[in-house]
Amino acid sequence: MDLSFSRRDMLRAAAAASAAALSPFAQAQSAWPAKPVMMIVPFPAGGGTDAFARPLAAQFAKQTGKQLVIDNKGGAGGTVGAGAAARAPNDGHALFMGAVHHTIAPSIYPKLDYDLEKDFVPLTLVARVPQVVVVNPRRVEAGDFKSFLELMRRSPGRYNYGSAGAGTSHHMAGELFKQQTRTFITHIPYRGAGPALQDLISGNVDMMFDGLGSSAAHIKGGRLKALMVSGPRRNAAFPDVPSAAEVGLPDYTVTTWYGLWAPKGTPADTQARIVDDVRKAIQSDELKAIWASQGAEFPNLSQQQFASFVNGEIKRWADVVKTSGVKLD
Repeated sequence: MDLSFSRRDMLRAAAAASAAALSPFAQAQSAWPAKPVMMIVPFPAGGGTDAFARPLAAQFAKQTGKQLVIDNKGGAGGTVGAGAAARAPNDGHALFMGAVHHTIAPSIYPKLDYDLEKDFVPLTLVARVPQVVVVNPRRVEAGDFKSFLELMRRSPGRYNYGSAGAGTSHHMAGELFKQQTRTFITHIPYRGAGPALQDLISGNVDMMFDGLGSSAAHIKGGRLKALMVSGPRRNAAFPDVPSAAEVGLPDYTVTTWYGLWAPKGTPADTQARIVDDVRKAIQSDELKAIWASQGAEFPNLSQQQFASFVNGEIKRWADVVKTSGVKLD
């Protein structure tokens, strides 16, 4: 009888030991985020990435009770911030808000200090918006796209366009536009879409090929005039702006998109928690309204689908870069 009792005690002790061994793992799963989460945005404040990152950060804090701190690290078309993000801790408390620019960069910059597909794990697509041709109405006197195109062809090299930096989607959208319209417009690179937009609004540059998200408020406020949105159809948020297909450019389809990555080695269970929290935030009524006001959509892709999408974009932009001949040191 004493032996039987001892055996039961041993079983209880083993069960308790097993529970104790498992408890740190369970605590680690439930603890995230254990502190404020840093999100590296590789452009200065005021650009398209910021237009989606900051509302997302606010909603994330509301949901989780923890801060999502924006760290703007601009430079070299977003590649400086990407390099810093690749070297950040991989415990789930450092995230990277990248964009379409980062799938162009491998074809533009031969000496990147990171590899988008090897040094990061893709989490989710955050937003997708069409590119829009916007002009400063005081500098470019064009009532519609047809008169705008006539101006460009009549005076090659007279007009210029700002971009978020060499090799960004703003830059390559401009190069693609020039190829398809047989026009010449001078490229002026900035350290982000925010500074470029400010110079466009103040009249220091003539136009931009911008993501609709960062230009939306300025178009509605009358500071910028939108002449065309890329792609086959008009955008619901700006129904009066014609599509590229309508103005005779059926192959001009340029989309600005923003995505979220984590440094390689971030635990799989933490990745899943981040993706779940981000999707909940984006599908909240608050963010749905903000996304809609900026003409954005949220393609709810799985992590694997997002990874495949990124790989396809890298290949697609490599072809555009090759045709344009653009190359940077």
